[in-house]
Amino acid sequence: MPLAEGEFKLSYSANGVHPAANFTFGTVRTGYYLLDDFEVKDTDPTVGDTPLPREDGVRYGQDFTTGATISFEVGVDTVDAGSTLLARHGANLDAVSVMKQAWDAKAIRSRVATPAVLSTTQGGRARRWYGRPRKCEKAASKLTRQGYTPMVATFDVAHTGSFDDVEQIVRVDMAPPPHRGIKGPLKDPLTMVGESAARAPGEIVVGGNRATWPVINITGPISQPVCELVGRWKLQLDLTLKAGEKVTIDPRPWVRTVLKGSASVAGLITRSSPLLENLLIPPGRQDFVLRGTDATATAFMTVAWRDAYAYL
Repeated sequence: MPLAEGEFKLSYSANGVHPAANFTFGTVRTGYYLLDDFEVKDTDPTVGDTPLPREDGVRYGQDFTTGATISFEVGVDTVDAGSTLLARHGANLDAVSVMKQAWDAKAIRSRVATPAVLSTTQGGRARRWYGRPRKCEKAASKLTRQGYTPMVATFDVAHTGSFDDVEQIVRVDMAPPPHRGIKGPLKDPLTMVGESAARAPGEIVVGGNRATWPVINITGPISQPVCELVGRWKLQLDLTLKAGEKVTIDPRPWVRTVLKGSASVAGLITRSSPLLENLLIPPGRQDFVLRGTDATATAFMTVAWRDAYAYL
């Protein structure tokens, strides 16, 4: 269900006895409303600058950043939850406990490379971040017994910018592309009525204003599969997939795995292939191609992505 304008949702899956979270906040309707605008603060970059020897100046190197921190000031309001002071106080303690439990994130804290998702709708745009909830504590207040407690919470993001909350996906088959030329006999006069709306197999249109990482699934039967982003990069795996077997290539920095089932096959990426961190697709029209050996021509791959934005 889409979030209402100005709302946020913190979500992650369960892990054993530790429950999942699906915590919505940000507006009066939720009972957890923002006291001030949320703040997205990028971390200071780690710079690779080098002083020039025996002269003024500096030689700029490669700079990196570890992501961003999103800060919230939240009012937990249960003033209307009861007709007595005791009822309002109890309801407020329960409500604070709900927020604290969601922010505690025990279900993901013990999982390596497993982020939570923070989604929001701002200006009619559905966006999301990947990261982990961190600080969640009560601000100074004497109103808890009245049914109101201000809270301060932060969420550390594993990247800069944000992603579209809607994932897009396209299927790319091994079958050859359709003929795009002109077949005769031709009749005079030849006319053109506009650009075709048909989309070639493997063609995608990436929105946003930043390059984004795709999640690629290749399904057999196929040997020596190659996933190519035409004009950008080619990734080849030195393996054979039987009919129905699948390999998943996920280069997103908070995941960064190549799995066949539950087993890592990252070591089977050929040396001529790019590093996973460089498997980026830029905004605009792009073409994906699946190559390999497939006697049945039934192998295919899916490419999923979310448009990326420098802010929102």
